Amino acid sequence: MFTALAPVVLAVFLGFLSISIPLGALALEVRDHLGFGAATVGWAIGLQSLATLLTRHQAGTLCDQRGPRFAVLLGLPLTACSGLAYVLASVLPMAPAASLAVLILGRLVAGLGESLFLTGLMSWGIARVGPARTGSVMSWVGIAIYAALGLGAPLGLAVQPVFGFAGVGALVLLTPLLAWAIALRLPAVPASGGQARVPFHRVLGLIWRPGLVLALATVPYAAMAAFLTLAYAAHGWPHAGTALLGFSAAYVLVRLVGSGLPDRFGATAVAVGSLAFEAVGQVLVWQAGSPAMAVLGATLTGLGFSLVFPAMGVLATRSVPPEQRGRAVGNFIAFADIALGVTGPVVGMATHWFGIGTAFLVGAGATCLALALLASVRLGGRA
Repeated sequence: MFTALAPVVLAVFLGFLSISIPLGALALEVRDHLGFGAATVGWAIGLQSLATLLTRHQAGTLCDQRGPRFAVLLGLPLTACSGLAYVLASVLPMAPAASLAVLILGRLVAGLGESLFLTGLMSWGIARVGPARTGSVMSWVGIAIYAALGLGAPLGLAVQPVFGFAGVGALVLLTPLLAWAIALRLPAVPASGGQARVPFHRVLGLIWRPGLVLALATVPYAAMAAFLTLAYAAHGWPHAGTALLGFSAAYVLVRLVGSGLPDRFGATAVAVGSLAFEAVGQVLVWQAGSPAMAVLGATLTGLGFSLVFPAMGVLATRSVPPEQRGRAVGNFIAFADIALGVTGPVVGMATHWFGIGTAFLVGAGATCLALALLASVRLGGRA
């Protein structure tokens, strides 16, 4: 299984590096260089996920009808184009509003590219190892995603002071092209079928409960990705990327040693414990009086979030027939897109009125809401 899945996981990692590298750097670019406020930072970051959300179902349909390889080889070059937009926004002599417009265009292109390559790679991985190992595919893809998210943000923040935001854009241009080269060498798998159009609401009706839990569990990460660097700056603390690295390290470690827990104890039980850790972590970040406390809170958040994705993902994919698997994968991930897309703008407005720390209070509230949902809805028992 590892031989079949390893190149897919590596392609996911490289593709998502291009998504994560600009996150912290983009917040500083929009606020400090272009001179816009926290609400604009939230919109600039969140618009990518909104673009991804609007195209997930179509990406899943494309995977089912044309095969995952087609979607991947289309999505990765589009993602690389977002890096070109970041470079142009940084080096061309333009007014701040024009530079912001080019940045936003890059975010929208990245959203479309991510929608295609991630849905395609996950469907490709499931096809290569078999549907019975969907949980393993979800686990390893999740490791690749959050390893990239944890490493990418500190990398972008390290590159920005030396090479400017243009250097960040150059990395965003390069990493998906490396992933594209890997995907190009992999043999195609047959399309799963499903040539008939399946309404969005029909697939959504089968997977909305695990998807909603995923969305609420994703809010803490979205809040940290958009506003943790600004919170560190407000406190005068250095090394904001350390907290995101702590989130990612805890996420990957728990995923490596505990990926079988949902099968042993049931998806609901694992999700309850995971969300409790997330809530505690967000409260610690909200109340942090030192960088060490913020790192501890971010680490507990990553520890808690780690197993929500595979537990809910298995439930989602088992809720639909095989010929709709690509659409199920796409629409399930879309719930995380909703959280990532909505959290930035909404929390940006909240922080404008109530301060940067509000972002993490919102994260804690979202996890508590997810816990309430788990207490009132059966999610499938021992899935």
